[in-house]
Amino acid sequence: MNKIRIWPHGVLIVLGFAAIAAIGAALWVRYERTAEARNLPNAARIDRVHGQVGINHSLDSNASNDWIEATQNTPISLGDHVYTRDNSGAEIAFTGRNFATLDPNTSLDVLDLSNQRTQIALRNGAGLFDVGSLGSGNLFEVATPCGAVDLQEAGVYRVAIEDNGNASISALSGHAQLIGQGGSGVIQKGETMSVPCQGGSGVLSRVDAGQAGTLLDNYYRARYPRKYDGRYHNYYTYLDDPYYYDPYRQYPSYNYVSEYVPGIDDLDYYGDWQYVSDYGYGWHPRVDNGWAPYQSGYWTMDYPYGLTWVSNEPWGYAPYHYGRWAYSGNQWFWIPEGTQTYPIYAPALVAFLPFTQSSVAWVPLGPSDPYSYRYYDQSWQPVYYSQPTVIEQRIVNLNVPGAVTVVPVQDFTRVIDPGVVTRVDPQTFTRVRPVLDPLTVDPFRRAAFQTREARQRLDVPQAVAQRIVNTPVITSTNPSAPPFRRDLAQTLRVQSLPDRVRNEKIQVRDERTATARPPQGEGAPGTSQQQNLAAEQARERQIADLSRQAARGNRNARQQMQDLRRQQVEQQRADRISAQQAQGERVRQQMQQQQGQRDALRQQQQVQREAARQQVIMNQQQRHAATQQQIETQREQRRQMQMPGAQPPEVRHSERQQPIRPAAAPAQQQERRQPQNRAPQGQPRVMSPPAERPQRAQPQVQRAQPQPLRAQPQVQRAQQQAQPQPAGPQKQQPQPQQSGEKHKKP
Repeated sequence: MNKIRIWPHGVLIVLGFAAIAAIGAALWVRYERTAEARNLPNAARIDRVHGQVGINHSLDSNASNDWIEATQNTPISLGDHVYTRDNSGAEIAFTGRNFATLDPNTSLDVLDLSNQRTQIALRNGAGLFDVGSLGSGNLFEVATPCGAVDLQEAGVYRVAIEDNGNASISALSGHAQLIGQGGSGVIQKGETMSVPCQGGSGVLSRVDAGQAGTLLDNYYRARYPRKYDGRYHNYYTYLDDPYYYDPYRQYPSYNYVSEYVPGIDDLDYYGDWQYVSDYGYGWHPRVDNGWAPYQSGYWTMDYPYGLTWVSNEPWGYAPYHYGRWAYSGNQWFWIPEGTQTYPIYAPALVAFLPFTQSSVAWVPLGPSDPYSYRYYDQSWQPVYYSQPTVIEQRIVNLNVPGAVTVVPVQDFTRVIDPGVVTRVDPQTFTRVRPVLDPLTVDPFRRAAFQTREARQRLDVPQAVAQRIVNTPVITSTNPSAPPFRRDLAQTLRVQSLPDRVRNEKIQVRDERTATARPPQGEGAPGTSQQQNLAAEQARERQIADLSRQAARGNRNARQQMQDLRRQQVEQQRADRISAQQAQGERVRQQMQQQQGQRDALRQQQQVQREAARQQVIMNQQQRHAATQQQIETQREQRRQMQMPGAQPPEVRHSERQQPIRPAAAPAQQQERRQPQNRAPQGQPRVMSPPAERPQRAQPQVQRAQPQPLRAQPQVQRAQQQAQPQPAGPQKQQPQPQQSGEKHKKP
């Protein structure tokens, strides 16, 4: 029997299996590197800054003592300290639905920002934490010097380090667990727990509805200034519908971008979504013609990510650290990665172009361009996860007009704007090989480290800085150590508690019944609302117990839990309807009250106007009667003066009024001094009969109106003429003369 020669075929088979294994190993290595890239810590965003806010990169050994001023869109990550000074504040976005608002004189550190864990440390001050999304198995924890606050479901919480050194935790909605050195305790919705850091019993009470409403009103007014209508000033209105302003429900951008990306809520106000061929839906900012990405902002060194872009545009966070930019139809569109993928943070999605020693150039990456995820060690040596640092293929956006940004090296540390950008022909870069890591090119590396010196510094008192660094905090579990800093917990002075502490119950003094006060004043919440709140808390505790039983395989517990959740939804719907009806009734009563007040005011004004009109009429009548009486008196006096034989009534001498003679004019006084015409001596005087005696002519003096006092002397002279004259020769009465006529002696 001939031997069968099988060794050549066996060798071929073995080589085939080896090739398949090599390909599989290469794919596995690539997948493992991609998975490791996804384990890189994420970065949070400084949403808004009020006043003076500083950032300290404590893990960067070259800048551990420097505090730089925070600006909007500044990223913060592991080991970064954030400090707000007097009359200052900051808003931080950890994801697209989880936020924090810091009060003045508050210190916040970032301990962990991995895929399913968010751990931060509050060493002093106070902050409001809005957790809009918390998946099953995820951790959101606030470490304090008194204990770890584990936020166990979505809600709004306030954590504060009080002046007396105690930690105060308030669950405005949701529920949390406090794990301290004395044990653990649960804070339900509407409850507040205060625990001392030095040991001892704590205090459990209900939140004050007025203070809670003020906190929520201030937070939502600052967070959503374009949409908020003030409804959460009433704390019970918030409890009826706490998700009314959830950005996931309010903004369409969450339909195209993963909720893990911070800054999504700014996109709808500053741009529009549009379908772009070959790419799907893209976002187009409302900008002027000739605009291009990465041309309004500044570069900074951020450990461990390296050269990082910080945009001056209010929406400029998500489009510059996630996704890519595409040019279509003479417009720029930002193409996100999608809602079903976990996004990986990048300091800047650009390619750098080393074409001269005196200039620095970069261009935004397109959707088909590769990118190298990396981090740097303490010596600023890169560690790559996926792609090489040099791009062999052609960058898509190199041929787009104005896409390449070129600035002189001396201007690289300044704020970049279109005024410092140099326009270069795209054909200049045809033979330039783009690089993804700028620190591998010497001109870029020198310019990158100079950006750190150009940032504005913030003066933080030495005592405050030392207290921030030296104050230890307590966590329920150690933060995950990144590959670039294995001693993270020790560096940040983090102390974790043993598991047995979770099973011990913390000693607290229950004051929830004492703080449940009856309503006072109009519009105050009723006792029924407080009873509903207590029932809701009891239902949530029961659901939590059934959930643990269901996790062990108890089907009855799962069914009961589903029934309780269904009852909870129906009760919330009924409470919302009743609250809306009560609100409508209060509005109707207020409108009726305001209408009654307006009617009463209108009637009062009408009565006042009628009284004023009657007073005016009465005054006019009185003035008219007085004028008529004066006129009649003057007429009667003139009539008496003009009558020739008028006999005034006899007046006794004692009752006679002495006439008041007015001062005569000079001409009249001169006439009175002249001698009267007398008859010649020796001749008897001839007396005319009294009846025929001529009437004395009155001086012709024009008067506007005859005065009563001037008529009295004439009346007295008429009375004297009417009296009988004594016997004897009588003097002849002088004849009236014309004014200016001379007297002639006989």
